Amino acid sequence: MELQNSDSSTLLRRHLLEFLINSSQQLLVRPIVKYTALSFFADRFLPSISRSRQGDLFDEARCDGSCWLFRPLAESNLQVFALVSIWVSSKLHETQPLSVKSLKSLGDMVISDQCFTTRDFAMAESAFLEVMQFDIGASQVAFIFLEELLVQFRELSKVGNLVSLEVCMEIMDLLYETEQTSMLFSSPHALSASILVAAYFFMVPKQQWEFPLLPWVKFATSYDEADIGALVHFILMHVLAAQPIDPTIF
Repeated sequence: MELQNSDSSTLLRRHLLEFLINSSQQLLVRPIVKYTALSFFADRFLPSISRSRQGDLFDEARCDGSCWLFRPLAESNLQVFALVSIWVSSKLHETQPLSVKSLKSLGDMVISDQCFTTRDFAMAESAFLEVMQFDIGASQVAFIFLEELLVQFRELSKVGNLVSLEVCMEIMDLLYETEQTSMLFSSPHALSASILVAAYFFMVPKQQWEFPLLPWVKFATSYDEADIGALVHFILMHVLAAQPIDPTIF
């Protein structure tokens, strides 16, 4: 299956992100590693690949031999790049990053179409960094802002302890399901605030909805209440698969 501008491309993208999330769990990486990897892979790498295929960025004259991974751009090759994104992320966030042997070991178990060597992973990393133009900053990852907001919320109100970070992360994972919802990650501050409010809706009993959450989120993020409310509604509609939502949350 190759990456194409079609319904098959959308399905492939979803499979790849599920693969990355599941691989992060199997590799036991911290959430910040997982979400930085998702930011690299979903928000930057895959869009760059789609654009470059139109402009033939990876022609033979510009490639150093590692670009066989792009020709053909098979699902198994893209799964290697998903694992590489986790690897690169772990190098940013961990004093003891993942080893290439651990990636190969997992790849041998979960990539069915082809067997990749440690050399292949090293070559894939070089190609990945080239596509990323060696820009691997991780300061605008939504998870960072979400974690900070939740800490502040818990310091201000006991009800904040009812909001689970794990539920927030489950919501965040679901937002990578479609290209439309994943576009929310382009505004990480607003998204993190909206996920916090959505998790509040799910986890805090209605009779305890006393904390002025939306006004506080406006104060903490400088985003308008109406804008956050609209984002929350959009998130809930996706998470609940368009089931009716109690409008009193807003």
